[in-house]
Amino acid sequence: MKNTIAIIKFTALIVILFAVIYPLAMLGIAQLAPNKGKGETISVNGRVVGYQKIGQKFDKANYFWGRPSAVDYNAAGSGGSNKGASNEDYLAQVQKRIDTFLLVHPYLKKADIPSDMVTASGSGLDPNISPQGALIQVKRIAATRKLPEEKVKSLVEKMSNKPTAIGTETINVLELNIALDDLK
Repeated sequence: MKNTIAIIKFTALIVILFAVIYPLAMLGIAQLAPNKGKGETISVNGRVVGYQKIGQKFDKANYFWGRPSAVDYNAAGSGGSNKGASNEDYLAQVQKRIDTFLLVHPYLKKADIPSDMVTASGSGLDPNISPQGALIQVKRIAATRKLPEEKVKSLVEKMSNKPTAIGTETINVLELNIALDDLK
């Protein structure tokens, strides 16, 4: 009986600590963050259209497409496919993405497609693509929107984020598409 009471007290302490005190402490710390811990939202005309750090699905011809997602862009279920590069299902999925990409971009060859346009990231929510991934879409978007290719290409170059010290050059797809909508 003595051990049972000790276990109940310990369990109550742990529940209070991890189910009440810790979440309240994290909520308090989040209030100090930009946007009070609700993420870095992007707004257009006062309306939140997305999050800067979470990839979103763009599949219409008049928008730049982002990186494929293993979790269909579900931020609640972030994760990769966990399939290795030699997995037959994974290879079939990548080939299907390549075929789809080439169908919509008939002016390209398979070798022209950067890997980030046909492979999902580890989180499945990567908001960025490479500048090469954006540049190979310029012709399709310019034709769909009836814009000069040079104007769309210039926008891509302007929206490229150079690495600060290490890393690679990236473009946030949501920000690029918002800028594309503002392009006249």
